[in-house]
Amino acid sequence: MTKISPKIVFFGTENYSLITLKALVDNGFNVVCVVTKPDTRRGRGHKLAEPPVKTFAKSHNIPVLQPNKVSEITEHIKRLQPVTGILVAYGKIIPQSIIDLFTPGIINVHPSLLPKYRGPSPIEAAIANRDHETGVSIMQLDSKMDAGPIYSQITQPLTRKETKPELYDKLFHDGTALLINNLPDIIDNTVVTPTPQNESDATYCQLLTKEDSRINPERMTAVEAEAHVRAHLGFPRSRMTINNRDIIITKSHCNNTPKSPLDQKFSDGNYLIIDELIAPTSGKKMTAEAFLRGHQG
Repeated sequence: MTKISPKIVFFGTENYSLITLKALVDNGFNVVCVVTKPDTRRGRGHKLAEPPVKTFAKSHNIPVLQPNKVSEITEHIKRLQPVTGILVAYGKIIPQSIIDLFTPGIINVHPSLLPKYRGPSPIEAAIANRDHETGVSIMQLDSKMDAGPIYSQITQPLTRKETKPELYDKLFHDGTALLINNLPDIIDNTVVTPTPQNESDATYCQLLTKEDSRINPERMTAVEAEAHVRAHLGFPRSRMTINNRDIIITKSHCNNTPKSPLDQKFSDGNYLIIDELIAPTSGKKMTAEAFLRGHQG
């Protein structure tokens, strides 16, 4: 396939970064380098694992850089100029000195309707806050967090039944399609001009930690707890202590009366019905009924 000019450097680390990188390559864009975070040790064996974008890049003979500090790539990028940058879930702040090396800059796929939910967890925030809609923004990166001007956006209605993995998959596929459709005009730099964000409308979401997994029946309604479960699947998950056991809830719904001894009453007087959980002793996912029968092994 004939490569589309100019050269592109792709920044990405997370699993969903691969969706965009693969689409760029499949559509003939000239990806000349992939920048990703260093390999990390994972799992019980603490084996060194490489980001999926690195594995893909190597299979397509695309050079890979894994700097500890982003500034370490400066000289390499200078040798590639002129070059465009694309960033999808890279996981590190890009200094302005690096952004300035790219033409027309570094283009970011951000899964929210900016300026709402600037920050690292916009998908989780949209689900947890029970929003009616979310979306994807194609924006130009600047030194402030997710504050750059916007090239294009698409809106995604929410049913309030979406889980974190489902919405991640949907938004990154839709965002990738939006990027691919707009990228030639963005690269041209004379066809389309990005629109500045309205700073007065900006909101922010936080980096999630293990401490964010805890569900508190005294401070939350049952509806809020159910949304918490959907928003935090995978990480940091949703935990409650029931009968002196630390339970990880993976599926639930709300009701005005309990259905089993596991179901918990919340501050609004309604109950969180636990449909599925991860057992504390075995680490296995099971239904509430199986757990109550004692099948935890």
